[in-house]
Amino acid sequence: MTGPQIIVLATPVFLLLMAIEWVVGMVRGRNTYRLHDALSSIGLGMMSQVIGLFVKLLTVGIYTAVFTQVALFSLPVGSIWVWLGALLLYDLCYYWLHRAGHRVAILWAAHVVHHQSEDYNLSTALRQTSSGALLGWIFYLPMAVLGVPPLVFATVALIDLLYQYWVHTQQIGKLGWFDRWFCSPSNHRVHHAVNDRYLDRNYGGILILWDRLFGSFEEECDGEPCVYGTRSPLRSFDPLLANVEVYWALARDAWRARLWWDKLRVWFMPPGWRPAELARRFPRRGFRLEAMQKFDPPMGRGAKIAALMMFAGLLIGTCGLLWNAHRLPIATQLAGAVAMIAGLWLMGAVNQHGATRRAMAAAA
Repeated sequence: MTGPQIIVLATPVFLLLMAIEWVVGMVRGRNTYRLHDALSSIGLGMMSQVIGLFVKLLTVGIYTAVFTQVALFSLPVGSIWVWLGALLLYDLCYYWLHRAGHRVAILWAAHVVHHQSEDYNLSTALRQTSSGALLGWIFYLPMAVLGVPPLVFATVALIDLLYQYWVHTQQIGKLGWFDRWFCSPSNHRVHHAVNDRYLDRNYGGILILWDRLFGSFEEECDGEPCVYGTRSPLRSFDPLLANVEVYWALARDAWRARLWWDKLRVWFMPPGWRPAELARRFPRRGFRLEAMQKFDPPMGRGAKIAALMMFAGLLIGTCGLLWNAHRLPIATQLAGAVAMIAGLWLMGAVNQHGATRRAMAAAA
């Protein structure tokens, strides 16, 4: 069974758990869902999986080539210790990729998609980038060099990804000893927060132990609630814009910078860094936590029904494409991907209809 097929089989579980989380939130009077935001997050996950059909051919191919040509050992697929060691090593590599994704601008340009939602719930877990694999594979090459077979690598990667789904919730509190060793809802809430206290902390995928070892751990404080989103809010439900906004900003800064050294550094310095002369010529508004407001355009009943119907059709289409991709010609896969992406863009426009109407009224 292929990775995309496993994701298809997991989809009903994802949706059921989201429904349970929503009901629990409503009963407790602490609902964390907004329809347009949740559909946007799930839609970005669908786009990520569809585009992944093509990108993963490249990344898995590179991993396999390095494993075949450079591996120092020949580790047996049949050993349970190889699988456990591979999972542990993958999680460590993921930690450093994740940490770099918050400290290197070009990597943040991909990872930012996961952080753009100003809500925090299980739909946020599905909000994934469509470009992360283009550079992310670099961080996993040590596994290929050490002889982790491609089958083992691909399997533990999927396990690590699926584990992280359940930690994206506000309905589960602190878990005592579990929080000290593993990535948990409390630990991961900190990771998604933009508060000064929490910013760029808790990168672990399965184990939070890495953060404790490498000095990036921060505990969730009852006296300081997490505020979610990014310090440069997207303020849009357009899935294409969500994936290119930071790349575009970096390219614009690189074009405007006068020194060639600055044109290069823009891509590899921490997110938000700009050459001094560029900051003077093109100043940006500073971040203030107390000034943050959720992007929440109103949706009428008709818009909600339309968005839900479009979502249902796109979900069925995406699942069909992912399930059958391995036996479809590449041209058919590409046509299906283009159709799904166009549909997701249109759904985003429906989700944002209220904001668009207000902007047109203001312009008039």
